Amino acid sequence: MLKFEVEKTSGKARLGRLYTAHGVVETPAFMPVGTVGTVKAMMPESVAETGAQILLGNTYHLMLRPGADLVERLGGLHKFMNWHKPILTDSGGFQVMSLSKLRKITEEGVDFRSHIDGSLHRLSPEISIGIQHKLDSNITMCFDECPPYPAERKYVADSTRRSMRWAKRSKDAFIDRDGYGIFGIVQGGVHEDLRRESAQALSDIGFDGYAVGGLAVGEGQEKMFEVLDYTPECLPADKPRYLMGVGRPSDIVGSVLRGIDMFDCVMPTRSGRTAQAFTRQGTLNMRNACHKEDDRPIDPMCRCPACRHYTRAYIHHLFRAQEILGAMLLTWHNLTYYQDLMRDIRQAIREDRLEEFAKGDFS
Repeated sequence: MLKFEVEKTSGKARLGRLYTAHGVVETPAFMPVGTVGTVKAMMPESVAETGAQILLGNTYHLMLRPGADLVERLGGLHKFMNWHKPILTDSGGFQVMSLSKLRKITEEGVDFRSHIDGSLHRLSPEISIGIQHKLDSNITMCFDECPPYPAERKYVADSTRRSMRWAKRSKDAFIDRDGYGIFGIVQGGVHEDLRRESAQALSDIGFDGYAVGGLAVGEGQEKMFEVLDYTPECLPADKPRYLMGVGRPSDIVGSVLRGIDMFDCVMPTRSGRTAQAFTRQGTLNMRNACHKEDDRPIDPMCRCPACRHYTRAYIHHLFRAQEILGAMLLTWHNLTYYQDLMRDIRQAIREDRLEEFAKGDFS
């Protein structure tokens, strides 16, 4: 099991520590996405230098390539990818629904065809939990369906209730051991009664942590915040709360204010590969001609190698020349920005000034 301590609260925001078999995670925390056992354009050692304390991997992608049995034989995902800090693995449910054009959902699970080669596969609560065990994931996610947005209420209700039955099967299949845990996932779309019903069902089952799923799928920030105004408070106060797939800096700050402890998103890494830089003065497009002769760093307050050793002009040149180094440096920068943001959020909670901090520019 996992140990979680809430050290301090400031409004709904919480400062905490999550203890795992591979180290401690300070919360609120942001998890870089290492879907297939790698954070794109980064070495694991470089990711650690940004301040990241935990990474996310994915069951769907790793079961298809290279395969969970292979990863297990080679010592588990930590050893396989040379990341010796905590790892959380998504159950694969979201990817099955979003990437597999040919799929069949039943009470048993989901039959689907690989987006890589079209081969037929099955994921069920038991199979997903078994794969995550082979990967040696510190935080296992229960298997669920993420309904699309928008969707008819009846579809969302049926899907949510099936996911809660899957959650019970996931918990039953999980092999409990010290420093490892399993999180339940609240579903229910944008319907408050369904969200509350889902949260209650998961609380009754009992998990080491609780995620809020099914958001950041097109509903917009205002609607997302409406759901977060009540959902976290429906969950046990002594367990971590994880908002899946979120997000932009303003999303993170607003969600922490509403009681969320953990986040993941491809935003900083994907943006790093497409020339978008997050800075304390707002976002920059490094392809823009205004950077061509600019000898300033991307962000003078940033500690990353891109800002300490290179100019905006050089980063601009790398992207215009389609050089890989551009994506590497800007990804490193963006991940550092996100980890610095989380550090500053934690300090603001510690000093009871989060409300004031949240008035800053996080566009």
